[in-house]
Amino acid sequence: MRDIDNLCMNCFADLTEGAVCAECGYDNDGQNDSMYLASKTLLADKYIVGAVISHDSDSVTYSGYDTQLDKKISIREFYPKGIANRLEGAMDIRYRQKFTAEAEKYKMSFYKLWTTMAKMHSLSAAVPVYDVFELNNTAYAIIENMECIPLREYLLRNENNYIAWDNARLMFMPVLTTLEALHNNGIVHGSISPDNLVLCRDGKVRLSPFCIQDSCDITSALQFAPQEGYAALEQYENNHKICPATDIYAFSACIYRSLVGTNPPSAKARETNDKIMIPNSIAETIPMHVIKAIGAGMQIYPEKRIKNIADFRERLDAAPSVQAQAAVSTDYTKHQEYDKQQNKKSRIIIIILVILIMGAIGAGIYVVEFTDLVNKPTETTTVQPLKTYEVPNIVGQELTKSDVENSAAWNQQFTFTFTADYSTDVEEGIIFKQSVAPGEVVDAGTEIVLTVSKGIQTVEVPDVSNKTLEDATKELEALGLKVSSVEVYNDGGHTPNTVKAAYGSAPAAGETVALGEEVILQVYGEVQTTQPAETSEDED
Repeated sequence: MRDIDNLCMNCFADLTEGAVCAECGYDNDGQNDSMYLASKTLLADKYIVGAVISHDSDSVTYSGYDTQLDKKISIREFYPKGIANRLEGAMDIRYRQKFTAEAEKYKMSFYKLWTTMAKMHSLSAAVPVYDVFELNNTAYAIIENMECIPLREYLLRNENNYIAWDNARLMFMPVLTTLEALHNNGIVHGSISPDNLVLCRDGKVRLSPFCIQDSCDITSALQFAPQEGYAALEQYENNHKICPATDIYAFSACIYRSLVGTNPPSAKARETNDKIMIPNSIAETIPMHVIKAIGAGMQIYPEKRIKNIADFRERLDAAPSVQAQAAVSTDYTKHQEYDKQQNKKSRIIIIILVILIMGAIGAGIYVVEFTDLVNKPTETTTVQPLKTYEVPNIVGQELTKSDVENSAAWNQQFTFTFTADYSTDVEEGIIFKQSVAPGEVVDAGTEIVLTVSKGIQTVEVPDVSNKTLEDATKELEALGLKVSSVEVYNDGGHTPNTVKAAYGSAPAAGETVALGEEVILQVYGEVQTTQPAETSEDED
């Protein structure tokens, strides 16, 4: 086995120039935060833990080294954000008392996800998984380290930030086989986006390590952050359930991003304006059957969306069965429709030029109305400027700032500005006030001030290090927090019954927690002394 002490804990190359790695620049004198496993920790007698790469909603990922295979790996440790912590120097994960039942359920989901992925090593879009095991009151997945770049970065490197369908087809179609296998095993990815579809050195597109399904909607106890434009409506707070169609929505959105060059609008915004704009110059380069497949895959409501990968694949491929269903006219009629569309495009260009000359906001757009896209021909339309508009009920829809910013129709009608304020009953990020009442008719361009919630019933954990347990408890309880304590060893250099100076609380000082949350304090005990044993001579 290689000398671990002479390896970089980030890339696992040999250190040749002191603590700073000549290969990757990582400073090996630094240490992982005490809430994580320490560098050089040995797991299952063969896996070396390295530097922390990321901490997602359900787990933390470390660089790692397999001592038996002599190769770099990735180590995924189940460590659910917001409901778990690790005391300094400890190996075991601790779960917050009120989340104990959920944590056990999530851990089982984590174990099932990665054992399932381990069985799919032959699928082209699956990242190889070598091992899955339980240890330290948690679970681990050992994953092959892949040299890759995110799809988003690849697209940004292309001229105009998009690619042609012929190229996209070669990249995306193999991924559908892996997604289909996941769905057949009862697993929904739940977070597909251009950031976790990755292009690997071998030319294949893969699903980068992802989180458990339980963490993929905002009602979860885990800290889920929707990827705007790619998260489906059911991942926001509503009555719809996450299902395989959730992945089809996100995958369709990724194809849209790849072919058009911009992110699609948020699903929440599209609930009130179910249209997506494609510039005419781009729409003309995308096969009609692909546009229709994207439309069917991005239906707002999951019950109206394509239900399974097989159907989605067939539509993208324009399989004979799909072509037969779509054949509703003769070639002559098709040519007539084509001529009509060309005439409409010409009229649009004229209208756009007039609008530009007048100084108004205008653009040549291909409007895809997804509600009835599969059942009727798509049309090229323009938005006629109006003098007045009725103000929508933005507050009543629980929208975010991003939702409003991505609503093309609203932004053509009104001017939005945003402010933020605390709210006692609306969660962070949701708009809860609007300066102009819903239903009021106003002039085009009227400014509407929207107030975004800064959060509800939360408090920042104060720094109570070096304070007595009594004083620290009073300060925390005054903020509405519950307090418990554990005693730690005192080598004589600390005042008994005081909170540790470093990492003395979990959650740590500075973290934001809900009112009523339990804070565990590490408190120095009495100084330990050793008394010599009493001896006596035997009596004769």
